[in-house]
Amino acid sequence: MSITIIPNELLVQGAFDMGRILERKPIGFPQDGGKTASYSTLFYWAHAWSALGGLIGEHPHRGFEIISFVLTGEIEHYDSAHQGWKKLQAGDVQVIQAGNGITHAEKILANSSIFQIWVDPDLNKTMGKKAAYRDYRADEFSTENATDMETRHLFGPGPMQLDAEVHSIREIHWKEDKHTWLLDPTRVYSFFVLEGSLHIDQSEVQKGAYVIIKQREKIALENISTNNRVFLVETPLRPSYTTYAEMYL
Repeated sequence: MSITIIPNELLVQGAFDMGRILERKPIGFPQDGGKTASYSTLFYWAHAWSALGGLIGEHPHRGFEIISFVLTGEIEHYDSAHQGWKKLQAGDVQVIQAGNGITHAEKILANSSIFQIWVDPDLNKTMGKKAAYRDYRADEFSTENATDMETRHLFGPGPMQLDAEVHSIREIHWKEDKHTWLLDPTRVYSFFVLEGSLHIDQSEVQKGAYVIIKQREKIALENISTNNRVFLVETPLRPSYTTYAEMYL
């Protein structure tokens, strides 16, 4: 039973294109030396942004499923399957199922930001599959307005298809000053505070923090600000297959 809170300033920092693209990593690569290693089916998670615009040049991927969520502004993407640049805007999502191999490049345009999250499918099955790529436009995702919260469903339910064991991906805004959040103790709840700040079981969590909740049936939330919004990924505590991290790290 644990709640781990990592404030923004303690996340691993990185840069691309001579500093034109900056990033903080809730889950870095093993060589990054951050506080959080890969767990469940989450292998990597980066929050990247650019004030001037920048390029990450063409590079290969295999096996993993790589999801890019456009938070603000616009990005452009190139991959070896389509051999052309495609533009995505705020609210859009891009999924690369790298399979037996694909190369791609990406541009983060000026005043834009993204999350890029790598999820770990059963590599014994996916390494033999042909690579696949798909864009999902913002209007393909539904938003649910309830009395206590507003939820944008990005996965589970939603149009996105993944091979990795992921229960849901959501953006949540809690409307009430105090809220009891009921959880499934067989799942891991990982979230990034996009806006605002809140208390979780009386611990303060500010904008930019990363939170991991395991083996809890409920937690108490209290809003500190009215504009709170979190980006939540819900995954199994113990996947049904051996992950890459378990095999090699």
